[in-house]
Parts: sequence; structure tokens; C-alpha cells
Amino acid sequence: MAAGSDLVPALGWLRSYERGWLRYDLLAGATLAAFLIPSAIANASLAGLPPQAGLYACLFPALVYWIFSGARHTAITVTSAISLLLGSSLGPLAGGDPARFGALAACTALMVGAIGLVARVVRAGATTSFFSESVMVGFKAGIGLELAGTQLPKLCGIASAHGGSFWERAAYFLRHLPETNPASLALGLGAVALLLAGKLLAPRLPVALPVVAGGIVLARVFDLGAHSVSLLGHVPTGLPTPALPRVLQSDINELLPLAFACFLLGAVESVAIGRTFAAKHGYRLDANQEFLALGAANLAAGLGWGYPVSGGTSQSLVNESAGARTPLSTLAAGGIVLVVTLFLSGLLADLPQPILAALVLMALTGLVKLATLRRLWRAHRSEFFVALAAFAGVLGSGILRGVLIGSILSLLVLMHRAARPHVAFLGRIPGTDRFSDMERHHDNEPVPGAVLFRVDSGIVYFNAEAVREAVWARVDGSREPIRLAICDLSTVPLVDMAGAEMMAGLAREFAARGIEFRVVRARASVRDMLSLEGLGQLLGPITGHATVAQAVEGFFSEAALGGEREG
Repeated sequence: MAAGSDLVPALGWLRSYERGWLRYDLLAGATLAAFLIPSAIANASLAGLPPQAGLYACLFPALVYWIFSGARHTAITVTSAISLLLGSSLGPLAGGDPARFGALAACTALMVGAIGLVARVVRAGATTSFFSESVMVGFKAGIGLELAGTQLPKLCGIASAHGGSFWERAAYFLRHLPETNPASLALGLGAVALLLAGKLLAPRLPVALPVVAGGIVLARVFDLGAHSVSLLGHVPTGLPTPALPRVLQSDINELLPLAFACFLLGAVESVAIGRTFAAKHGYRLDANQEFLALGAANLAAGLGWGYPVSGGTSQSLVNESAGARTPLSTLAAGGIVLVVTLFLSGLLADLPQPILAALVLMALTGLVKLATLRRLWRAHRSEFFVALAAFAGVLGSGILRGVLIGSILSLLVLMHRAARPHVAFLGRIPGTDRFSDMERHHDNEPVPGAVLFRVDSGIVYFNAEAVREAVWARVDGSREPIRLAICDLSTVPLVDMAGAEMMAGLAREFAARGIEFRVVRARASVRDMLSLEGLGQLLGPITGHATVAQAVEGFFSEAALGGEREG
């Protein structure tokens, strides 16, 4: 593919676009827009922004994302997690000024866009793989409960608490529960029931759109505003003039942690969604390219007075299941959002707030994955507690610190796994001259008087000592004297200076105990590093060809020959 197509994937797939795909892309775009519009309005309320900000954030990014994204089915949109993060973080900084709040939100989007572009330049795509699934499961579950805490008062028609932690808002809600407005509760529960039924019975249909339309009709027919049911209120028709938001230089420093958190959430989710569909439809996704697309989309959102966006899981599933063939479907969805923003947004003024709350609460079904938590509890108990820690971090310290806690936990999990590599102790496979892990294959035959081991990772500064400890634990725990130790390096891609020094030290320690030490099947780069640290002088020439079986046979043949000579 040409270099231009690498940077702008649309140049590639547009050249080979088939006419028959157009109707599928247009239909998928219309279906996607029907999902985007209600969820954009709901998420804007979650972010503490007016409804038009949600529409702008879906409109402007959609017009540029399809050009740069290599993902054929990912829908760019506002998400519940980022909306809630934004709403909980900008309030104190805005000081109750709605105009300043909007400017700060738009500035955050611009900063997320800039971070995305920098991440593309330095090719940081591999970092999205550092975040373990268990951490993300716990983090999203915490987000789900935070989300429920902000929306249940709206569902019941109770005035929401301003600020405070999750626990303070929960206590406020319980204290004011007797003030529930029956009309609001009935309307909200009815909307939840319809949305749940639609999700179960017709998951591919945009059920949210008729629920929103029905709520507007009910509000007008029964004058729900007169029954103390809160309505959305005026939504301006038309488009804003693209411009840089007016913020202070000090605001940028304050917003930087929030922008990094939004980018982190958006990047991890967008790449995960894209890879899922890439695997399903047989194409390759470049995470670095998605950083470029995400950066461009957020720059468009910021200039268009929206707020940070990312790939949306449920919206992308809708797009794919509706038959989208190319990213043109997201452009089609953006076009429909444009029409609504220009001509039809005024119809949204009578939308009841309890229905918006119901739309947001439906996001809980995608955020709180109870089945995954149960599986972690049964099969990966340590991973479950990592998820629990991320969950507690969100509820105990807030979403912004929760992102930081989740990031630190992911890195700690990664470091723990890397620092304690698996050291396989080998035994002969019965009837063969091959050796494999005795822990996995209990019928393998140990070699008397020998410890044969294989390290299933690189041997570097932060895990070298753990390897040494595992080997000596095996030697010291043997019931018979050990005469031979063999290290199979076939699964070791890298040895650094500390790893080579550990191997040399192991050789000297074995020699002091009268144990013969041999190294087999080392790669060329590993042999070079071991030789530089003098291991060749201790062990003789280090080869990459000899096998464990040959080393075992050679040692015992030499031992037998030596015994005959002594005799």
C-alpha cells in the first residue's frame, strides 16, 4: 500500500470501494445515528454539559474520524466513562459558570487530540496492551456504580446532590428517597423496561429512538412539566462557529491529568474494539494509526465545542451488526446528526429527564460484567482481587484517581508477571529423547542426579534473581545429590548484563558444589551476551545446536568413561 494510504487509510479502501457496499453503509449509518443521538444527549447530561455539546461531539469527530481510522466498524462517540470522568472533574474548576465549563470541556478535547497525535508520532501503540483485562473490568464496574449514583435521583425526580464522593451521594439519595416524584419514577421505570425489552428481543434495532420520541409525545400530551417532571429544556438549533476555547494558561496545567486520563480510557477502548472486529473480519489493525484517528477526532470535537470522544463499544456493535462494510457508515451517521442539529434539535426540549436517566442507566449492562467477575473468582483468584482493587479505587478515590490507580495496578501486574518468570523443570517424555515440563506432564521421567530447567522468558535485571532462587530451591530440595544442571535457553529471547552475570554466578556456585553446569540451545544474541560476561570461559563453548538429551547423554557418557579410567 502506498505511503499516503498508510497515513490516510481512506485513500486505500475508497479506491477499491464496491458500489454494492453503499446501501449497507448508508443503512448502518442511519441505524447508528438513531443510537448516537439519544445516547449523546444522555451522556452530555452525565458530563454536566448542555445537550447540544453531546450532538456536536458526535457530529464533528464523525466527519474526520473515518478518514484516518483503519478500523472499519468502530463508531466514534461520547462514552459514559469519559462523560462521567469529565463531569466529576471539571465542576470545581468551572466554579459554577456554564460557559467556562463548556470551554474547559472543549479544551480537554483539544488536549486529548494533541496527546493522540504525539502518541502516533512516537508510535506508542504497544502501550494499550499494558492494561490487564482484570483491571479494566474492575474499573468499569466502579464507573457503573458511579453512573448509577448520578442518575437514580433523576429517575426518581429528586434533586441531585452537588459534588461529594460516591458514598456521600448515595447517602443523600437514600435520605431524600421519600421525596420521589411518582410521575417521574413511573416514566423512568417504563423507559428502563422498554429499553431492556428492546435489548433482549431486538438488540439490533435502535429502540432508544422511539423511547425518546415517545417520551417527548407524552410530555406534550399530558403536560408532564406541570406534574413536576423535569424536562430537557431548550436545545439550540444550528452549528457553533469553530474556535479555540478561551481558557487560562493555568487551566491547561490543571486539565493535563484529566486529558491523559480521557486519552487513556479512549485509546484502550478504541483499540480493543477495533481489534475485536479486525479479528472477526480478517484484517489487521494498527494501534498507532488509531491514535492518529482518535487525535484528529478529538481536535474536531474541541474546535466544535464538544468534549472528548472515543470508540464506543455498544455503538460500534450496532454499526457492525447493521451491516457496515467500511468507515463510510460513520460519515453517514455524522450526516444525519448534522441534519438533526441544524433543523430538528428544537424538538428535544420536551424530553423528560427520567428518560435520559434511563438511557444512561442502560449503560450499566455494558459496564458491570458480573459473568467476568464470577469467572475471575473461580479461575483466577488473584486477578479477581486486582479487579476489586480497581473497583474500590474508583469508588473510594473518584474516577480521575481511579484511572491512575488502574494504570498503576496494570503496571504492577505486568511487573509481577515479568519479575517471576515460569521456570520449567524438565523430565524425559517416556519412550523418547525429548524433554518437557514435569509440572504439566506428570508421567515425565526425571533424570537421576540432574536438574534440567528452562526459563520461559527473557532473563533480565528484574527477574534474574527470581530465576536463580527457583533453580537453587530445586537443587536444595532434591532427595539425592545433584551432579548435573542443564539450562535450556531455547525459550529465552533476551539476556541482559544482569541476566548474564546471574548465569555466570550460577556456574561458579555450581562448580563450588561439584555440579557440572551446561547451557544448550541458546540463540545467537544470547550466546554473544553470555560470552561477553565470561560464561564461555567457565563452561566452554556455548552452542545453540546441542539439545538437552545430547547434553545429558554426553555428561553421563563422560562420567562413565571417567569411572572406567579410574578403575
